[in-house]
Amino acid sequence: MRPTKVKLYCPNCGYSEDYTRLLSSCPSCGETYLDAVYELQSPLNWPAALRDRPPTMWRFHELLPIRDLSKIVSLGEGGTPLIKSQNFGAMLGLNHLYIKDERQGPTGSFKDRQAALAISSIREYDINELVVASTGNVAIAYSAYAARAGVELTAFTISSVPPEKMREVTLYGTELVKVTGTYDQAKQVARRFAESKGLPFDRGVKSIAAKESMKTIAFEIAEELGKIYGPTPSGRPWRTPDWYIQAVSGGLGPVGILKAFREMEQFGLSEGMPKLGNIQSSGCDPMVRAYKAGLEEAPPFINPETRIATVATDVPGIAYKILREALLTHGGVFESVSDEEAYEALKMVARLDGFSVEPATALAFAGLIKLVRDHIIHPDEIVVVNCTGHTFPVEKHILGGELVRDVDVTPAARREVPQEGLLSALEAVDQFVGRVLVIEDDLGAAQLMMRILRAHGVEDLLHAPNGEAGVRMVERYQPHLVVLDLMMPGMDGFGVLDYMRSHEDYRDIPVVVVTAKDLTNEERDRLSGQVQGLLQKGSFIDDATLQDLIDEKLS
Repeated sequence: MRPTKVKLYCPNCGYSEDYTRLLSSCPSCGETYLDAVYELQSPLNWPAALRDRPPTMWRFHELLPIRDLSKIVSLGEGGTPLIKSQNFGAMLGLNHLYIKDERQGPTGSFKDRQAALAISSIREYDINELVVASTGNVAIAYSAYAARAGVELTAFTISSVPPEKMREVTLYGTELVKVTGTYDQAKQVARRFAESKGLPFDRGVKSIAAKESMKTIAFEIAEELGKIYGPTPSGRPWRTPDWYIQAVSGGLGPVGILKAFREMEQFGLSEGMPKLGNIQSSGCDPMVRAYKAGLEEAPPFINPETRIATVATDVPGIAYKILREALLTHGGVFESVSDEEAYEALKMVARLDGFSVEPATALAFAGLIKLVRDHIIHPDEIVVVNCTGHTFPVEKHILGGELVRDVDVTPAARREVPQEGLLSALEAVDQFVGRVLVIEDDLGAAQLMMRILRAHGVEDLLHAPNGEAGVRMVERYQPHLVVLDLMMPGMDGFGVLDYMRSHEDYRDIPVVVVTAKDLTNEERDRLSGQVQGLLQKGSFIDDATLQDLIDEKLS
């Protein structure tokens, strides 16, 4: 295949130039939404040329904005399987339900494609630093590819993002900035930071590399459906599904999918456009509300309430306009489902078809259930759901009480709370997360515990100097974990535990107990249940921490 000619095009004023530089706005009119336009040589020969290429997204490089293939940064992204649903599809009465399994990307989400092309693009122009804003998957994917390319990355995120995702980001060496506010506010802070440093900032759907990368998902879907169902009646080799379903946050994925199917139709590879099922959480569904109200623009969603942080984009922007126009022209829906419906769908897909999907993907499956029940999607239509990412580690609230059944076969005897070191106790707490309250009357001991906790990656730390203050802080802040001194004047640790157990909102908060003395059997019995670990004061100072303390005193 001969090289493709790529041009930068402004849909607002029609300005066009060869794609030889990275632009954030049109040089003619200032429009910030730009497109890449391709002149594919001998397009009907392209499918044959693809067959002998490695199974990654770079097979389609002729329709991607990359000129120097030696600058590609790859971890093997793309080429994810299109798997026919068996039991879940049968339950819904769908004969042709397929799942595009993006969990199998290098970091486990479809954002790997975006990161690969974005990092390759800036590398092509010898840029070695980048700024992103993310609710999780983008930051993880960009961190991995930035590490591979030797690019310095700063990622801005919001406090509701699961700590597991934050920890994975920092594992790659990314500078992570947590913004207390909405995702749109985090993006604004990130953009201002990038501008102040003169650095490129990933602008989501307005980023050409990000948008173009999503096309490769559609190319793979159409190519695979062509193999399954054969050429179209008019002889085109690839097939367009009747429906493409995806959970929508900022709308980048479906916008890229639309562009790909337009290009495939333009080049004679497939025909027709899919109907889009754009699914949002009812706790943050600005596009759904705007579309159902007949609005041309989607107003911001004030105070998102969804627990699925990866879809909490409160200001939709231009993506809504593009998707709305597509729905009015080709059909499709904007629909919302509750977080609870998503969690139920998550468990259903796992138990019926063996897919452990992330909550955002579960929104798509819950939306699919709703569309089938409402007779919008019909049994013989070809439906593709984008499984955008995995769900590991499983978030505790998804499963509710359906965790593990304990069967105790030891002789009937008092079951002791294990005595251990502080870090071991923390490891034992299921899904140990950000906010920790230390209730300790000895300031020196409290400071030492907080220092160790910070070394363990805990940043959101609170301290209460006595039991009464501890109870008030439990009520006000509802921490994820309490480290509790048993022996305090006034309300002691036992009193705090009794109070927490008596209130439904606090009884499930895990507690690690600290004591300065050996406990009687009766006192140990009082700790059973909520207490995750018991440690003796002094036992949690490891050698490294002790050396740090000595160095600090000497300095």
